[in-house]
Amino acid sequence: MIVRPMTGTPIETDDELLIRIQSGDEQAFVDLYRRRQAALFRFALHMSGSMPVAEDVTQEAFLALLREGIGYDPARGTLSGYLFGIARKLVLRHLERGRSDVVLDTDSDDSALTELAVIDDPLAGLTQHEAISALRRAVHALPRRYREVVMLCDLEEMDYAEADVVLGCPIGTVRSRLHRARALLLEKLNQDREPRLPVDAWKPVRYAI
Repeated sequence: MIVRPMTGTPIETDDELLIRIQSGDEQAFVDLYRRRQAALFRFALHMSGSMPVAEDVTQEAFLALLREGIGYDPARGTLSGYLFGIARKLVLRHLERGRSDVVLDTDSDDSALTELAVIDDPLAGLTQHEAISALRRAVHALPRRYREVVMLCDLEEMDYAEADVVLGCPIGTVRSRLHRARALLLEKLNQDREPRLPVDAWKPVRYAI
């Protein structure tokens, strides 16, 4: 194990951490895991609807970095995008095996999916919780090709160029899927909303899920 001295050096990039990982630096692996784990887990959870599957997918995606010949090419995209690509393939493998026919538990602790601001007004907090739960259900109800593009582009704020590498489709396809996914979300939320939750509140710019 290589122990790095604590210095005031700038934060290392993902690629720099990967180089250290491949040279046997365990702390670099821990640093990268802490940096990217939450986003990968959130993506896998929403795509599979299963906590156990999301946990397995997240672990497997990072373990791939410890294997020789992982196939990551910095010229094709970021390390983060590469990890999402691995996670996506693993989720699809689980789905094909029929191991994740589990409905997303919308009553689970929201902290697993998002960090919410503290709200002093209990009624306002309840309303926000209900809104987030409704949005989570709507996202999970989307067909897979639309759900994954919403997760990548809206939640993780990935640009079209990086998303097309993860999804293996042209930028134009990513853009059109995202447009369709947002329209479907608005339609679903419009059907389910209560009078006190106007549809304008659901404009899908960025999702707090």
